[in-house]
Amino acid sequence: MSLEVKNLTHIYNKGTVMESYAVKNVSFTLEDGSFVGLIGHTGSGKSTLIQHLNGLETPTEGTVLFHGEDIFKPGYDLRRLRGKVGLVFQYPEYQLFEETVLKDVMYGPINMGLSEKEAGDRAKEALARIGLGEQYWERSPFELSGGEKRRAAIAGILAMEPEVLILDEPAAGLDPGGRRRMLDMIGSLHREKHMTVLLVSHSMEDVAEYADKLMVMDKGELIFYAEPREVFRHVRELENCGLSIPEITYLAHDLKDAGFDIDTDISTVNEAFAEICKIFGIKSENEEDQADNCI
Repeated sequence: MSLEVKNLTHIYNKGTVMESYAVKNVSFTLEDGSFVGLIGHTGSGKSTLIQHLNGLETPTEGTVLFHGEDIFKPGYDLRRLRGKVGLVFQYPEYQLFEETVLKDVMYGPINMGLSEKEAGDRAKEALARIGLGEQYWERSPFELSGGEKRRAAIAGILAMEPEVLILDEPAAGLDPGGRRRMLDMIGSLHREKHMTVLLVSHSMEDVAEYADKLMVMDKGELIFYAEPREVFRHVRELENCGLSIPEITYLAHDLKDAGFDIDTDISTVNEAFAEICKIFGIKSENEEDQADNCI
């Protein structure tokens, strides 16, 4: 297993009249190579929770284990951990600061103790992987477009070769095309590098499309941790904590109510396309491509 969280609680302003639980007795395991979506209403504790996973926040109670070792024990090397558990904050492009894109991406590996050559090699590989070729390396990061800045910032984390990649709303503020490219890139990293991914998102459609399992936070507590189709069956509970299910799933329920024999567990356009083809007896040799063309 990559990361194990045990009975983690974080209390802000403990012992004062302003005391409040940001995270309350949360336990879960991120398995190696998994892609997990983390969803919850604003203020549900998502951001506080993920900052414990590489030691940026210290729990009031409970702990986090990385490969079975308590990251909060005295003497634990948190700098090394942060190279293995990479955390990409929302709008990471605001953290770009170096003269060139290449230098910015090299900063993390150099801070880990790598030589200039090793850091440069890693940075170039990371930039190539996220689609910023050699023509970008000597440019100022502040000359890039919004989506390019976002990718450069993520490359800075990838250059440290993390085992676990945690992303807080990585597609926030991007146009639909940029959003799809960003999430496809993350999906490719997960598949090709067998990287464990934890994706924080407000988009039910995004987590339904990419995640193998979903974690749902409400008022600091973990209320669901299961496959997307299982989580999305709890329509009422999700709506009660300010969330929803994917629009395509609402549509499936409406079609079911109208008398169509459709699987109401569908949560993506491709699944909906396949179901509709089945209902009307339509055969398609390449349903995924046709469904993508309908988006």
